[in-house]
Amino acid sequence: MAIQVVTSSIMTSDRTSHIARCVGDAYWVVTWLPGRTLTEPQAMAAMTVAAAVATTGIPPDDDWSQLDSLARGLGLTGREAAYLVAVEQHDYQRGFSTPAS
Repeated sequence: MAIQVVTSSIMTSDRTSHIARCVGDAYWVVTWLPGRTLTEPQAMAAMTVAAAVATTGIPPDDDWSQLDSLARGLGLTGREAAYLVAVEQHDYQRGFSTPAS
């Protein structure tokens, strides 16, 4: 699972369409956490969560330890993070499209 920082302003992954963008002063926003501003390590953790959920799906009931650990740094449980990753499924790497009338 590769997470890349592109020109120190965008983080992408080959496993998920979610991205993180630097908004200045070393703060980041992540597509599956709208309205939240994160530090760079938190943005990296958020991208890792998104990539893990995209790659392996929702873990079985007895195997949430990795997601819980990553999500804890975001103030979330693994289950909350997995839900938000799944709900915020937009292809931000392709840009925005307008709905058909």
